[in-house]
Amino acid sequence: MSDDVLIRPIGADDWDSIVAMESRAYAELGLSEGRKVLRSRAEVSPETSFVLEAAGRAVGYLLALPYPADRYPDLRRAEETGFTSRNLHLHDIVVADAYRRRGMARQLLDHLVGTALSCGYEQLSLVAVGGSERFWSARGFTAHPEVVASGSYSSTAVYMSTPLPIASAPAGSSPRHEVR
Repeated sequence: MSDDVLIRPIGADDWDSIVAMESRAYAELGLSEGRKVLRSRAEVSPETSFVLEAAGRAVGYLLALPYPADRYPDLRRAEETGFTSRNLHLHDIVVADAYRRRGMARQLLDHLVGTALSCGYEQLSLVAVGGSERFWSARGFTAHPEVVASGSYSSTAVYMSTPLPIASAPAGSSPRHEVR
């Protein structure tokens, strides 16, 4: 990671940037959640939610929270309480368009994997949206068609998981729409 790029915990002043990045990434897909719901995900697991900072501003973020295997957050509902689970659900990983193709999503993912391992998690899960299933498959995630991503997710959403540790994404690669 270059000297001017930092992965750090989410701060109160980061939410305007996070909400704007989330909206740009997911509104077109009809999957945007809004500030209250996004904040609730970070609040139940602040140790596994991060901001990517470059040039003194937030240019990416990652939200992950413990969730039972084969389950995932409802996009329409805020988290009321966290789960105790050995599965860590990667809910969002978004990098601003101007910073894509620089390996920053990989840096965020690597940081999450290191954090997850140090916290004792055994598995990562996610819901691939926007055609990103192939991207995540290349990183060791396996699709679970029996776990239907329904309700607030699109009909093409795919629940996926992988045991920890996982293979790192090649530098410069990132899915068009990451996870949801």
